[in-house]
Amino acid sequence: MVDDDRTIRDFGDQWSHYGSNEGFYASLDLLQDVLGPLVDVAEFHGCRVADIGSGTGRIVQMLLAAGAAHVVAVEPSVGVEILRSNTRRFGERVEVIHGSGEVLPRGRELDFVVSIGVIQFIEDPLPTLEAARAALRPGGRLLISVYGREGNELYVRLVQALRLITTRLPHRALAGLSSALAVCVDAYLVACRWLPLPMGDYMRKTFARVEPEKRKLTIYDQLNPAYARYYREAEIRKLLEAAGFGGIRMHHRHGITWTALGVKPV
Repeated sequence: MVDDDRTIRDFGDQWSHYGSNEGFYASLDLLQDVLGPLVDVAEFHGCRVADIGSGTGRIVQMLLAAGAAHVVAVEPSVGVEILRSNTRRFGERVEVIHGSGEVLPRGRELDFVVSIGVIQFIEDPLPTLEAARAALRPGGRLLISVYGREGNELYVRLVQALRLITTRLPHRALAGLSSALAVCVDAYLVACRWLPLPMGDYMRKTFARVEPEKRKLTIYDQLNPAYARYYREAEIRKLLEAAGFGGIRMHHRHGITWTALGVKPV
């Protein structure tokens, strides 16, 4: 098994090079795209929310823009310093915790816990999800987004083959490779406008709106961490049930990722 500490170090290094959040990449439109029909971003207004795996604070900033009253930002890597810097202007509306997801304090009576694009990088995410349930109020909701396997099989095989090499590359080499791949992806994006290609819906409706530098980061993000898992719908349902959540609903976002909602029993 891959050491979780190595994955955390990988992300800490990543965030030291890519610390900014702006444009569509950090917008409410993108957050709504991730959440799909499960939750409207307006539902965060006035709520107490935790964000597990905050990185540089991109999702935190989205939640605050949606009107969240208070956000607990949990980040285990050294990127926590960039997170603090990026969210300092929000004052007491943001509480930063330097630690992994399972250290989220119990009994916080939170309305939401979110973890967008993080759970797939944790080898055993159950303790993190159990901590999320313990921090929620009765009836509070968990929202997670993870890499999906269904509809993604060819892409998964390609990325997994690349990751045999890229997870061992130093930053400069991986950044150069990501830039080269971004050129190829941009050409694929153009082709998706005319041909019914795999991942075409995502490429046309979402990826095309992401700024070029953040497209490169999106590629880098998938090739960098030591551990990554692509989940099937049944695996996510089983995981949320094991963590004690009910009312589970799933959204197959653009047919390539899963967004899941679970409710803490009353």
